[in-house]
Amino acid sequence: MTTVAVVTGAGRGMGLACARELVGQVDTVLMVDRDPDTVTAAAAELSARGGAAEPFVLDITDADGLARLTKRVAELGTLRSVAHAAGISPTMADWRQIFTVDLVATARLAETLRPLATEGTALVVFASMAPMLDPAAPDPDALAVLDDPLHDQFLDRMHQVLGPDIENPGLAYSWAKRGVQRFVWQEAVRLGPAGGRICSVSPGIIDTPQGRQEAEAHPTMDVLVQRTPLRRRGRAEDVAAVVGFALSDRAGFLNGIDLLVDGGVCAALRAGR
Repeated sequence: MTTVAVVTGAGRGMGLACARELVGQVDTVLMVDRDPDTVTAAAAELSARGGAAEPFVLDITDADGLARLTKRVAELGTLRSVAHAAGISPTMADWRQIFTVDLVATARLAETLRPLATEGTALVVFASMAPMLDPAAPDPDALAVLDDPLHDQFLDRMHQVLGPDIENPGLAYSWAKRGVQRFVWQEAVRLGPAGGRICSVSPGIIDTPQGRQEAEAHPTMDVLVQRTPLRRRGRAEDVAAVVGFALSDRAGFLNGIDLLVDGGVCAALRAGR
C-alpha cells in the first residue's frame, strides 16, 4: 500500500516545515501551493534529501482544483495524512477573503477529501490562538452561522448577524479561525465511521515571513511575546513537530480537539500574569 500525505501552503513557512516532518511518515508527500516556483523548489529540496515529494499547484479556494487534487491523491495511493497550513492573515486581504480562504476553503478541502478517508487517515487543519485572546463570550447566533461555512449565503449571513464590525480584518480572522476549531468537532464525527480523525492546531506568534508581516503592522504582538513564559517567538519547526505527532500512529486516539502551540502565552493571560 502506497501512502500519501497532502500538505497545503507547502512552499514556505509552517507548511514547508510540516512537509519536511512528514517525509519519513509516508511514501509520497503531495506539496500544494498556489505559487508554482516556490512549491516546485520546495519539492525539489525534499526530494534531494531522499524523500518522495511532488509539487501540486493549486489555489485552495478553487473547487475544480480541489477535485483535481483528490484525483491525484487517489492515483498515487492511499490518503494517510493531511496538513492544511495554507491560509491568510489580517494584513493580507479583506474580511470576505479571509473567511473564504481560512474557513470556507478548509471545510471544502475536508469535504472533497473525505471520500478518500480510510482506517488511519488523519487530518490537521490550521487555526490560531486569536479566538482565545478575546475574553468576550461569542454570540450564539453567530456561532450557529459559523458552523455552516459551506452555506451558499455564508458571508452575508455572518455580516447580518455580526454587523459592520466583522468588516475589520482582525475580527474576521479571529472568527474564521474560531470556525476552523469548531469545524473539527463536526468533521471528527463524519470521519469516524471510516476510521479517520481530525484535529486543529492553533499556533501562537510564530517567526515566519507571514508572522513578521503581521508583527510589523501590529506592534502590540511584541507585548504578547514578552508575556510568553518561554520569552520567544515560536519556530515553524515547533508547530510542525506537533502536527507530525498528531498525524502519526502514536496519536491514533487524538481526535476532534484543538492543539494550542503558543509557548504558554494564553495560559499566562488567563493567570493574569
